[in-house]
Amino acid sequence: MLELDNLTLSIGGQTLVRDLSLQLAPGQLHVVIGPNGTGKTSLLRALFGELPLQRGDVCLRGKRLSRLRGNHWRSLFGYMPQNTQLDLDLSVLEAVVLGRLDSLSMRLSDEDILAALAALKVLGIVHLADQSMHALSGGQRQMVLFAQVLLRDPQVMMLDEPVSALDLQHQSHLMEHLYRQTRSQSWVSIVVLHDLNLAAQFADRLIVLADGRLQAFGPPEDVLDAALISRLYRVPVEVHRGTDGKPYIRTLRQANPTP
Repeated sequence: MLELDNLTLSIGGQTLVRDLSLQLAPGQLHVVIGPNGTGKTSLLRALFGELPLQRGDVCLRGKRLSRLRGNHWRSLFGYMPQNTQLDLDLSVLEAVVLGRLDSLSMRLSDEDILAALAALKVLGIVHLADQSMHALSGGQRQMVLFAQVLLRDPQVMMLDEPVSALDLQHQSHLMEHLYRQTRSQSWVSIVVLHDLNLAAQFADRLIVLADGRLQAFGPPEDVLDAALISRLYRVPVEVHRGTDGKPYIRTLRQANPTP
């Protein structure tokens, strides 16, 4: 269980997340949604130890993370930022293997290489193993970076907009793999998505943030209410149910749209 206890995060005098308390269960995929500028990315960065908390604490399986040193804390989390730049002149396989290294002085083993190849195979990109990272498309780089995070074998998996550069096929493939691995590995998975319909399709629980505060938390079927989404995003929507029972959102055209 990952417990967030009254978290408050401020940067430069601006409060980005205020009094956030949640209990996130292992084996479940939690998707964070909300309008731009509501603290979604800042929340992940704070959980990863990149941003200091002004108030509150984080407990993972009963242990307060504030009592752990930075490297030990981060070893428990796999984190894929939204804008990851990997400018080193590396092959895809070399880039993925970096996920196993805590420092560049560590030695790689044959087991590390095999694990990296296995991650690439699972994601359907093992054919890229010998290619240069510089030769990849944005979507291919994103899949490689996800493979890198997989190798860290974390207890908490956090991805910030992991599908933003992917086509529909690879969006579905990445999210399906994350969904299944979350269950089989008992990860606490937290993903930031802007696509509400993709979130509804894969999330066990939605975390809805706006103005730095928690607006709703629960299964998509309970959370995706037309009135709530219209109010938060300032656009009229309808919420329908697909043949699989999952909700999906349809945006309505506006005669006089407001900026």
